[in-house]
Amino acid sequence: MDPGHNYYERGNLDIFSGRGPCLEGPVCAVNLTSDGSGPHHGWYVNYVEVTTTGVHKSCSQQQFTVEQWLATDTSPYELWAVRNYCDYSLGQARSQINIAHAATSRAGPMSGFSIMARQ
Repeated sequence: MDPGHNYYERGNLDIFSGRGPCLEGPVCAVNLTSDGSGPHHGWYVNYVEVTTTGVHKSCSQQQFTVEQWLATDTSPYELWAVRNYCDYSLGQARSQINIAHAATSRAGPMSGFSIMARQ
């Protein structure tokens, strides 16, 4: 994370990365969740793009259109959004990775989020 960068601000494209176990196939579902903390916890999410790669594996990229507020004071009044592009239900998913992130701005802590991606 870049020190001094204001994450989750209007007009920003915020990029986060994390590591997880190797997956056998591309990511087909995400659960994006805000912890709702901070003085201005509302966060409008346009999209989430997940890129996976590994040793001797081809790169896989999937974009999940969200177009939703993660907030308790704005419709749909939820701190989470699920996008499932899998050919099966999430209960049948074989693997999952979790990426957790908490951002801090110059004004202090801001909302954190977690992404659970399923294969």
